[in-house]
Amino acid sequence: MSVVPANIETESLAVGSVEHRGLLGQFFLDTYVEYDPEQMQWPALAEEELARLRSLPFWQEAVSTENVTSNTVAAAAALESDPLVRKAIELQGFEEMRHARLLVALTSHYQIPIESPPRFTPRSLESDFLFAGFGECFDSFFAFGLFALARQSGYFPPALVKLFEPVMQEEARHILFFVNWVKYRRTQLAWWRRPAFRLRCAWIILKQVASRVKTARSMGKPQPDDAGSGENFTLTAHQDLGAEVTLHRLLDLCLTENERRMAEYDARLKRPRLVPGIARVLFRLIPASV
Repeated sequence: MSVVPANIETESLAVGSVEHRGLLGQFFLDTYVEYDPEQMQWPALAEEELARLRSLPFWQEAVSTENVTSNTVAAAAALESDPLVRKAIELQGFEEMRHARLLVALTSHYQIPIESPPRFTPRSLESDFLFAGFGECFDSFFAFGLFALARQSGYFPPALVKLFEPVMQEEARHILFFVNWVKYRRTQLAWWRRPAFRLRCAWIILKQVASRVKTARSMGKPQPDDAGSGENFTLTAHQDLGAEVTLHRLLDLCLTENERRMAEYDARLKRPRLVPGIARVLFRLIPASV
């Protein structure tokens, strides 16, 4: 196992070095957890719990998002010449598809109608992977807080929450792998290609930030009937969960859960900083009542 708890003093690794590349691939393979979505033992739900589950509007979007992400990540493995890193990306693609399978199994078992999304074919392996990865950094960060909110509020029965715990931890692994891969990828480029790579990443991040700001500004305002089922549903899902929580409190939960989940992995790996950094600034600026 390559896991070194984050609270243990360790020497940092040079990004892009042989050691960093080896750790990046090996940590991901070593922390893989086996489970079969089609063999899940779904808990029996009371009529009220079942109605609550079926009323959530984001199931279709969740399945579609995982479908796009899984196909994007699986295709991106072709970018890698290093066998270990390529194997890790292939495994991530499998896990993303497993998330989609899990959601399909859940919606099928509880008779929640969704349409099968069409297969997504990536157009540009690197750009699509970067867009999916940075998007997942935002979505997973907010999903950590939402999951904690659902657990604390009792909105879902504990047995159902427990089944999705491995999925949440996989998302933490995915974004940890991705931010290290971006840094590693940059070091593999010729010096004259690195500025263009940085600009492309910055442009993608800017688009992701603008999209989330637009969503955040709409929070607390009257929404159409299909609100929460579209893009950035993780940012607004707390409204669908029926929990009385302010944006300030949600950010606090997200930050706490992000730190807790990342602490399980090797301290020598670079941690995501962008989204937690933005959240910390907002947490300080936004009044507790908002």
